[in-house]
This record gives sequence, C-alpha cells and structure tokens, in this order.
Amino acid sequence: MKWGITILVVIIIFFVIFIFSAFTVDITKQAVILEFGKPVRIIKEPGLYFRKPFIQQIVFFEKRILEYDSEPTLVVTKDKKSMILDSFALFRIADPVLFLKTVRNEIGAQVRLDDIIYSEMRRIVGQYDFDDIVSIKREEVFDEVTKSSQEKAKELGIEISTVRMKRVSVPEENLRKIYDSMIAERERQASLYRAEGQREAQRIKSEAEKKKVFILSEAYRKAQELKGSGEAEASRILQSALSSNPEFYQFLKSLEIYKKTLPGNVLIITPDSEIFKYLRSK
Repeated sequence: MKWGITILVVIIIFFVIFIFSAFTVDITKQAVILEFGKPVRIIKEPGLYFRKPFIQQIVFFEKRILEYDSEPTLVVTKDKKSMILDSFALFRIADPVLFLKTVRNEIGAQVRLDDIIYSEMRRIVGQYDFDDIVSIKREEVFDEVTKSSQEKAKELGIEISTVRMKRVSVPEENLRKIYDSMIAERERQASLYRAEGQREAQRIKSEAEKKKVFILSEAYRKAQELKGSGEAEASRILQSALSSNPEFYQFLKSLEIYKKTLPGNVLIITPDSEIFKYLRSK
C-alpha cells in the first residue's frame, strides 16, 4: 500500500514537472527563454520544447510580418510647401533578444518606429519638391526613407521591409497656392511643347524646301537634256531632209516665211525675187 502511494506521488510530481516545463512554439511565433531575467535561449522553429520549471520564463514574439501604421503627419518640402503624409511600414522582429532589451513588446516597437520613420521622412521629404513627391519621384523618395529607417531599426532588433505612402493631402489654406503653381507649371510645359512644335514645323518646312529645289533642278536638268536631244534629233532630221530633197525643203522654208511676214505686213520685192517664186503662177 505504501509503495503504491509512493509511486502515485512520484507520478504526480513528474506530471506537474512536465506540465510546468513543457511548452510548444507555434509556427507563427518565436520564443526567448529567460533565466532570472536574462535571455539564455532563442527558439525560432515550431515544436515541443522544455524549460526549467519555476526558474525559466518564456516570452513569445511574432515571427510574421507586422504592420506599422500611425497618424498622418505634416511635413514641409524643399520648395516650402506643406503636405500631410499618411504612410505605413511592414516589419518583422529579426533579433528577439535585442527587441526584448530595447522595446520590450510590439507597443514599444510602434512608439520607436514612429520616431524613426517620421523623423527620416521629414528629413528626406525636405530634400524634394512637392511635385516630385506626388508624381515622378514618389517611389524614389520612399525607397530612400525605407533604406534610412532600416539602418536605425536594426538597433532595435527590427527589420523594416518597406515604407510606403497611403495618401497625401495638403492643408486647406495651401490648396489655392498649389493649384496656381500647378497651372503655371502646366502652362510653362505647354509653351515648351508649342515652341518645340514650331521648331519641328520649321525643320520640316526647310527640309521640304530643300527637296523642292533639288526636284526642280533635277527636272530642269532632265528637261534640258530632253530639249538637247530633241534639237539634235530635229537637226538630224533636217539634214536628212536637205540631203534627200533640197527643193522641198526650200518650199517649206518659204511657207514659214510667208506665214510669219505676210499677214498684216507690206513687202516690197522684185518680181524675180526668190522668195516670190512660189507665189507666181506658172
């Protein structure tokens, strides 16, 4: 009977020890084992683990990506324009021991990240103009904020993966100035486009004039060549006609002279003139 009670007591003691020493780490968590307040072990893999009961304590931290989101803040750009930035960041606990020593928990991490991210955002945004931040250089600005914030967050055991902007707005009193500035900028760009268009039109016109001169000169050259060829051919035909029938040639030439001189003109010639011989009746 006594042996049975002793065995039962031993089983109960082992069961109590097992209950207080065994613990599980979820796949989404990581754990730090503390012994008298000092970290002695880090567990990042899920599974069943054991600790010294009543001596060691367990602190669990998230292993998943966490989101930092804070209230919108007012910043001033390089061209002295105020804007309200609403941003967020994604981070994870990379070094749980350092995280425990510096910020203790996620609430403390949010507070420290608020100081880090917004201080870097104010500094970097102050190096860019308003139009750059809301348009072409937005990604570049927040990549720079991310990189700068990552360096400082490492000291807290935090790894920031990205900092991005959710929304940008401006104080009501600055809207009119911004609209006027945007209108002036668009008008300036429109003037540049018109001037560029005029230059392009002038260039095209000059090219067309050059082509026109070239085409006309080439056409004149070909015309002169054809004219020369025609005159040479006419001369050849004439020589052929002269050699084959001189009398007929003389007759044709006399007709041309009659056509040019007789209508409306008075000719004084002798009856035996050569030019008159085709007018005399036989």
